[in-house]
Amino acid sequence: MGFVRLAVVPLALAALLHSAGGGPAGEQALLAGIKEGKVVYDITEGDGKGLVTRLESIEETRQDLVKRGIKPRFVVSFRGPATLLVQTDLEKVKPEARPYVAQIATMLAQMGKTSGFDSLEQCGVAVRHAGTKAENVVPPLTVVTNSFVTLMAYQAKGYAYIRG
Repeated sequence: MGFVRLAVVPLALAALLHSAGGGPAGEQALLAGIKEGKVVYDITEGDGKGLVTRLESIEETRQDLVKRGIKPRFVVSFRGPATLLVQTDLEKVKPEARPYVAQIATMLAQMGKTSGFDSLEQCGVAVRHAGTKAENVVPPLTVVTNSFVTLMAYQAKGYAYIRG
């Protein structure tokens, strides 16, 4: 029940913000009293360009919160097909995705230095399933044993879940 409720929160928020009354005044009312924005992003995007776009959107969201005086508390967790795009070894990366891997690594390095990112993580189970190696995961990502476990833990600690 808790997972479903937390997973629905971002969708409901997006619907409110995009409704007729959800313009700037509606957003201000909705965000009134919120001091921090705790979000765990579950990233599985395996397309290089798509992953770049998602990371840009996460950074834009961080900046939007800062502008509104809300402290971002973001966790970005990679698993599934995204695993191949956050590796230093390009052997298993599709040729069309390779040009994006360096850009993704640069973006993650910047996130690792930016206030508002609590953790950047790579699922160890996904590393094993992809046939890659934990030591080839780009810094500053930390390899966690199982991101399903950490995603659950972050949600239990009040982080909203966003699948991206």
